[in-house]
Amino acid sequence: MNQPSIVPEEATRARLDLPKDCNEGVAYIDGAYVPIAEARIPILDCGFLRSDATYDVVHVWKGAFFRLDDHLDRFFNGIERLRLTPPLHRDAVRATLHECVRRSGLREAYVEMICTRGLLPSGSRDPRQAANRFYAFAIPFVWIADPIQQESGLHLRISSVERIAPAAVDPTVKNYHWLDFIRGLYEAYDRGGDTTVLVDGNDNVVEGPGFNIFAVVNGGIVTPKVGMLEGITRRTVIEIAAVLNLRLEERALPATTLRRCEEAFATSTAGGVMPIARIDGHSIGDGMGPVTATIRAHYWALHERSHYTTPIDMRAVEV
Repeated sequence: MNQPSIVPEEATRARLDLPKDCNEGVAYIDGAYVPIAEARIPILDCGFLRSDATYDVVHVWKGAFFRLDDHLDRFFNGIERLRLTPPLHRDAVRATLHECVRRSGLREAYVEMICTRGLLPSGSRDPRQAANRFYAFAIPFVWIADPIQQESGLHLRISSVERIAPAAVDPTVKNYHWLDFIRGLYEAYDRGGDTTVLVDGNDNVVEGPGFNIFAVVNGGIVTPKVGMLEGITRRTVIEIAAVLNLRLEERALPATTLRRCEEAFATSTAGGVMPIARIDGHSIGDGMGPVTATIRAHYWALHERSHYTTPIDMRAVEV
């Protein structure tokens, strides 16, 4: 099965009849659509000052959203868990995301929706008094792994940094608490790695910056069960494994087990299924193992099925 072009061809990135300043994306701010370079949020927004926000990211491939309803479900679940009251209801959010993509002219895009606690009255620190805000944007498709890494595999470093404990910050609510990830990334870069995966207090790996982790162990697939964001791409891989009758377990994945695995791969909306070729400097199989290759092919094939996709009307718009 043919794999997707990692860097979208110029033909697929052709813009509609839009201003040049929309070429790199469009944002929805304060009820208006603006070129991404002009997008601004108030400096006193609690989402910026205190990371008091939730968000979700859905991608667009060949002019269609992939699993849009699943991303909206997770977004609104996070809003409810954080006791936020978004200014837009679900159908309005959906329409706004469509419009951001349509106005950008992007057929392959990374689309983010955000709800923040917003602005507090002057002098107040009571989150109940805040006016919650909604933002959205569409930019060109984002890849965690570049085109070469998509084929040859990533060099992963298992970090000594612990992920924020679930008892402190619920990882199933997508959030901007990334300082532990940033520490882990710098640690990985200093050791020659491409990216990192963090551990919990028992030295079980949990997740990386923007991705879930899978390992092939004794012929079966293992992925962490707790302590991480339950990614939509992760869910897709679990479903694919069931269809293909591949043995898959959601359970603790010790760092020592990951280092000795037969194959490993990362999953993310920003890149799909990405092979891991080395872990802590040691080669893992041949880079792209057979299980990884099979799942990756099936993942991209789902982008051609109407059950998973939501087409976008890409006709030119007045801006």
